[in-house]
Amino acid sequence: MNTSHVSGPLKMPERRAYKVVDAFSSIPTKGNPVAVVLDAAGLTDSQMQAIAGWTNLSETTFVLPATDPAADYRLRIFTPQIELPFAGHPTIGSAHAMLEAERVAPTKGVLVQECAKGLVRISVEEHDRASHRQIKFALPAAAIESIESSAMEELLDVIPEIDRTSPPLLIDVGPRWIVAQARSVDSLLNMKPDYPRIASLCNRLGEIGITLFADVPNQGPGDIEVRTFTPADGINEDPVCGSGNGCVAVYRKERGMIQDGTAYVASQGQKVGREGRLLVEIDGEGRITVGGACVTAVDGYIHV
Repeated sequence: MNTSHVSGPLKMPERRAYKVVDAFSSIPTKGNPVAVVLDAAGLTDSQMQAIAGWTNLSETTFVLPATDPAADYRLRIFTPQIELPFAGHPTIGSAHAMLEAERVAPTKGVLVQECAKGLVRISVEEHDRASHRQIKFALPAAAIESIESSAMEELLDVIPEIDRTSPPLLIDVGPRWIVAQARSVDSLLNMKPDYPRIASLCNRLGEIGITLFADVPNQGPGDIEVRTFTPADGINEDPVCGSGNGCVAVYRKERGMIQDGTAYVASQGQKVGREGRLLVEIDGEGRITVGGACVTAVDGYIHV
């Protein structure tokens, strides 16, 4: 007979509003899902990390009261393994969740998110249905580094599909990405990534992953296909990556492929059945925004 017992009353889990939002798509089960805990006040760091591990999505976010008076809310962003200072699809997905729950209202079409990277400006364009709402985030300032020669040799060996005429770069917008151009869209879509070697290289360089892009012929000027690999963080291929696409825009501008005043569409996720679409814009002063549609796939509560 089991004689173990618990002294005192059991503490019941709290019920917290919870959504899963598909970002960069208006169709549920497409785009990139982010889990959003809307009532995160009182959760510890270890609880947040445990919840992110349990959802097993590329990111899970936790909405908290802002500590900066200029912000509408504070957001903490966790992968299954670590906390991130900023991430793209969690930013627009969480904004969508907050708007849908009527917990925030834009001021002149703008929300301000507080996160570890700082304040992030989010533009909201309302349409006839919430699923047609367009949400765009302003990309945080990017730091650009070249890749030292031995790491470059290893990268080109690990991913032979990279176009050697346009050297890859390390770009940091909170998450740090290796960004490179593929030789062609066919080589990008047909590549078979060596995930253990990619993870090893990213761990050594301190990067979250690798984002590759290729020009798409016969579409809009500047339109591209993108793939993002983050096996070092437990997700082999990120379906649709906002920060990675922002860094691609930084790379393309740095290499003279696009100019200020450019807008283009990036497609991502077809290799994992997600078919995301991102609108990337660079204004006349070089500021980059990344956005798209969002749709809620799961709406309810999490008990923690």
